[in-house]
Amino acid sequence: MSLVAVAIGSNLGDREAHLEFARFRLRALLSGARASSSYETPPEGVEGPQANFLNAAVVGETTLSARSVLEALRAIEEERGRERPFAHAARTLDLDLILLGDQIVQEPGLVVPHPRFRERRFVLEPLAEIAPGLCDPVSRKSIGELLVDLTRSRPDREARRP
Repeated sequence: MSLVAVAIGSNLGDREAHLEFARFRLRALLSGARASSSYETPPEGVEGPQANFLNAAVVGETTLSARSVLEALRAIEEERGRERPFAHAARTLDLDLILLGDQIVQEPGLVVPHPRFRERRFVLEPLAEIAPGLCDPVSRKSIGELLVDLTRSRPDREARRP
């Protein structure tokens, strides 16, 4: 079994309902799944105006491969009406595979750990709430340490609970 961390986000429609749907489906997919609270954050790296995101995280165990986890996440997004008309479009539900045990995977369309999660407070804060000791196999730092590092370098990016 590998410990898997998934980031959840929504900025379209009933954001909290979308996050609850994801939590429910991830609890069925992952053994011993634990879910964080919701955090509200402004969109990052998007063009044009978009609504704020609600973000959360889920951590649990799986025997699935990274590719199988990714496919399951995409299926959950599609169940909730996720469309991909262009990069960084507003979304009903966004599920990102952040970590899968100590695996480092680089395949077409799949990179684990997620390549930008260390710079994203909206990923680190919810993860730190439920799994602060979870270790990034690349930096060898815990989620808690990564959040402290990010807070020191970018204090302006604090997420807040709605």
